[in-house]
Amino acid sequence: MSGTVKKPKQLPSTPTSKAMPKAIKAYLIFYNVASALGWGYILLLTLTHIFNLDGNSDVSAAHTKTATSVISRVLSSFSSPLKILKASSVESQLPAYLQPLYRRTETTFTRVGVKTAFVQSFATLEVVHVLLKWVRSPLQTTAMQVASRLFLVWGIAEQFPEVRSNPLYTSMVLAWSVTEIIRYSFYAFNLVGRNPHALLWLRYTSFYILYPLGAGSEAFLIYATLPSSPLIPGWQAWFQGTWKPTDYARGILFLIWWPGLYVMYTYMISQRRKVIGKPGGKTLKTN
Repeated sequence: MSGTVKKPKQLPSTPTSKAMPKAIKAYLIFYNVASALGWGYILLLTLTHIFNLDGNSDVSAAHTKTATSVISRVLSSFSSPLKILKASSVESQLPAYLQPLYRRTETTFTRVGVKTAFVQSFATLEVVHVLLKWVRSPLQTTAMQVASRLFLVWGIAEQFPEVRSNPLYTSMVLAWSVTEIIRYSFYAFNLVGRNPHALLWLRYTSFYILYPLGAGSEAFLIYATLPSSPLIPGWQAWFQGTWKPTDYARGILFLIWWPGLYVMYTYMISQRRKVIGKPGGKTLKTN
């Protein structure tokens, strides 16, 4: 059965190809393909590490101590009935066949940390692309998104050992990798005048799972860097030096991360409705 395909509206974040000089178009295609391949490499390396596909995962550099996970830090501030969910007991609650995988999520940084920082840092070029009006994206939104990622890789993961050994670092990298492979592939196809329906659907549907997973991991990794004193420290903690100004700054970031997640999540839902309709409803028809 055949039908007409309704061309989706071009969103602000989509690279524009109309009346674009060939050299700029070729560069943007190269940038998006290279970025997709870079994140594909990160995803492959992460999965290889988690499932020990090359036999080298269990010989990764050992940590001097086992870091307290984000879940443990969050739940330790609440009542004792939740103690069973602390990170220190997560492994023991898992089936035996999953325990090695869980342990490897604590050493993912040793395999992909530097490479992730390197690949993510190239995203600073996206701000340049907006400034040069090569892509139709709001400058403020693009700059904030890029800055938040750079903050996570350089200001959090690179500076705090407890984050590097936190399983949520692995979930963050996995969410980032899959998201960026889809996004950059979508842009590359758009620039050459193609719009595969499967890729379009993934671009505007996968965020339902990937965005909460990635943004939630980011938030709790920030929380993991805070001092282990009470969640809302008093002035005494300030004067004793337990909480430094930078700690308060990260604490504020943790708090504002959640309303930001809600705003972005609902925005992406509205964008999906404009492009391919509601989940489970009628979507674009194909031949």
